[in-house]
Amino acid sequence: MGVETPGSQSSLHRANLERVVRAVRMAGSLTQAEIARSTGLSAATVSNIVRELKDGGTVEVTPTSAGGRRARSVSLSGDAGIVVGVDFGHTHLRVAVGNLAHQVLAEEAEPLDVDASSAQGLDRAEQLVSRLIAGTGLSQDKVVGVGLGVPAPIDVETGTLGSTAILPGWAGTNPRDDLAQRLGVPVHVDNDANLGALGELVWGSGRGVADLAYIKVADGVGAGLVISGQIYRGPGGTAGEIGHITLDESGPVCRCGNRGCLETFAAARYVLPLLYSAHGTDLTIERMVQLARDGDPGCRRVIADVGRHIGSGVANLCNLINPSRMVLGGHLAEAGELVLGPIRESVARYAIPSAARQLAVMPGALGGRAEVLGALALVLSEMGDSTLLEGALSAGTPALA
Repeated sequence: MGVETPGSQSSLHRANLERVVRAVRMAGSLTQAEIARSTGLSAATVSNIVRELKDGGTVEVTPTSAGGRRARSVSLSGDAGIVVGVDFGHTHLRVAVGNLAHQVLAEEAEPLDVDASSAQGLDRAEQLVSRLIAGTGLSQDKVVGVGLGVPAPIDVETGTLGSTAILPGWAGTNPRDDLAQRLGVPVHVDNDANLGALGELVWGSGRGVADLAYIKVADGVGAGLVISGQIYRGPGGTAGEIGHITLDESGPVCRCGNRGCLETFAAARYVLPLLYSAHGTDLTIERMVQLARDGDPGCRRVIADVGRHIGSGVANLCNLINPSRMVLGGHLAEAGELVLGPIRESVARYAIPSAARQLAVMPGALGGRAEVLGALALVLSEMGDSTLLEGALSAGTPALA
C-alpha cells in the first residue's frame, strides 16, 4: 500500500472507513440510513463502504425493517473480537464478556470480601475472566480490551486510585496496570458512577440521549455525567462528586472532612442506622427498599427524605449543566416512585424552572449490571479502529492501491 498523505484520496477513504466503523461500534448495530445520518456521509458512500467492510470481514449485514420498510442492519462481525468488563463493588465482583456487536456472551457475579487486598481481588478477577472466556468457546487471543470499574476516585492520567474508604486495601494501587500485566491486553479503568452512566447510555435508560446524569447511591453518592454523548470526567477525573455538595454547613462531619455533604444525608452508612432500632444492624439498602414497598412507614419516610436530598443535588446539576435525563442507579432505584417522586419535588423546587421542565427523572434499566456493562462500553469507546480495519484494508480497494 502506498504512503498516505493528509488530504489524499486514500487518507480520506480511510477516514470514512473509520467513521463508519466507529458509528457501528458505539451503537451496536445501525441501518445504512442511520449510518449516513450519524456520519454525515452520503447514502451511496455508506453503501460502498459497508460493502467493502463486509468483504473484508469487519462487519456483518442482516436483513431488518425500519419504519415498516425493508432495511439492512450493519454490526461488527461476531468474530472480530471480544471485550471484557470487570466491576469491583463494595461487596461483589462482577465480570461480563461481550462481542463487538454489543451481545453479552457470558456474565457472572460473586461475593467479594471488602477487606481483601487489591492483589487478592485481581487474582479473583483473573480467574473469573479466564473461566468465562473459556465457557464461550472463544480464545483469549480474541480479547481486544478490558474495562475495569472501581468504587473510588481515579487519577485519569496514571490510573492510580485515590483514598478509598470503600475498598481500603486498594488506596494508592494501580489496578489498571496490574490487570493489564496479568491479562496481557489493554485495560481501561473508571469509577463506578461513570461506568454506570456509560452502561445506561449504551444499553439502558439513557439510550438515544446526549446529555444525562447517572446518580448512584450506595456506600457513597456519585454521579456519572454525560455531556454531548461523552462521559465528562474533568481534568483530574473527579467530575461528578455530587455526594460532596454541601446541604448543611452545621451538619454531620463527612469522610471528606467537610460538614453536611449530601452523602451524609443519603449514603447507606448514614441512613441505615436511622432504622437499626426497628430492623436490626444487618439492614441493607435492598432490605430497606423491600420493607418500604411492603408498606413499612419508617423505611418509606427515610427513602422519601433521601430522595428529597438527592433532588437538591440534582437541582444544582440542572442549573449548572442542564441535562435532559437523570437516571437513578443502584438498589435504591428499585424503590420506584417512593424515591423518584421526592427527587422530582426537590428538582421542581430548587432548579431553574426551564431546566426542571426539561429533565426526565427515571430509574436505571440495568440494576446491578449497569457498571459491568458500562465497563464493556468503555472498551468499545476507547479501542482504536485500526485493528478492525485490517481485513477491509488488506482486501485492497482502488482508493487504497
